[in-house]
Amino acid sequence: MEQYKQEFIGFMVDSQVLKFGDFTLKSGRKSPFFMNAGAYVTGAQLRRLGEYYARAIHDHYGLDFDVLFGPAYKGIPLAVAATMAISELYGKEIRYCSNRKEVKDHGDTGILLGSKLKDGDRVVIIEDVTTSGKSIEETFPIIKAQADVEIKGLMVSLNRMERGLESEKSALEEIQQKYGFGANAIVTMEDVVECLYNKPYEGKIYIDDALKQSIDAYYEQYGAK
Repeated sequence: MEQYKQEFIGFMVDSQVLKFGDFTLKSGRKSPFFMNAGAYVTGAQLRRLGEYYARAIHDHYGLDFDVLFGPAYKGIPLAVAATMAISELYGKEIRYCSNRKEVKDHGDTGILLGSKLKDGDRVVIIEDVTTSGKSIEETFPIIKAQADVEIKGLMVSLNRMERGLESEKSALEEIQQKYGFGANAIVTMEDVVECLYNKPYEGKIYIDDALKQSIDAYYEQYGAK
């Protein structure tokens, strides 16, 4: 596992974005882990988060694209942070773009924030986590309605590796199959378990034998095939 991925897992734990215990998800599933990207709240956290996204985007999609699109609302700070990090780390100027939930009819009109989309733009979409793919169902037609663009891929922070809504495949696999572009994550839950299972982080064991059994049972029931 790349060093930055190990560091990112520790960063999620430190930021209390990734927690372990007993959680009920929006889907109704009982999960032994929970991720809340809304817990990234400081400038230092957003700077580091942008750097991790930038490295993962570079690894999966290179830098041969024009726009980083962050769907409202959580995708907006992600797109801003990652475009800044790409500029600082790689010297590449990428434009950021996001959508509004409602069309604005005065001042800076329209449905988009940041850069406008232009015919021929190559776009990478950035999100926090994708459990069902519902967000992409909403975002894809918005992007395609603005201009004749090429969507190169989707980047999220964590692949939960559980099946989506329409098949036994994961949500990221469903997106890739349905829309024809790549869908990747900085880390997967498999990476998280490998990094933390019975290995102390900052003097604490976050995934012990009992929690590992709970995670295994969760994936036995809900894991992607």
